[in-house]
Amino acid sequence: MAQTHPRYSKEEFARRGDEIYARDIRPTLPRDARGRFVAIDIETGAFEVDANEQMASDRLSARVPGAQIWLRRVDSPFARHFGGRGSTKPQ
Repeated sequence: MAQTHPRYSKEEFARRGDEIYARDIRPTLPRDARGRFVAIDIETGAFEVDANEQMASDRLSARVPGAQIWLRRVDSPFARHFGGRGSTKPQ
């Protein structure tokens, strides 16, 4: 599979992806989709939902060649979290 190169800035990717998610996708998702990944083509609005981020992205790429994919989790503003989640309890 050929690699698709981004055609938008990181900020534009995020803006478009979040807008499509909030306007078109989130209202249609069932409750049991919580925690799953949503792969969104920011140009067409096409999307795939899966518990596995790679599977969602691969299915979307197969349907929309050259898709500009924005990835996020249902009910989270992020696809991934980095860093520790430290305790707030004093040591």
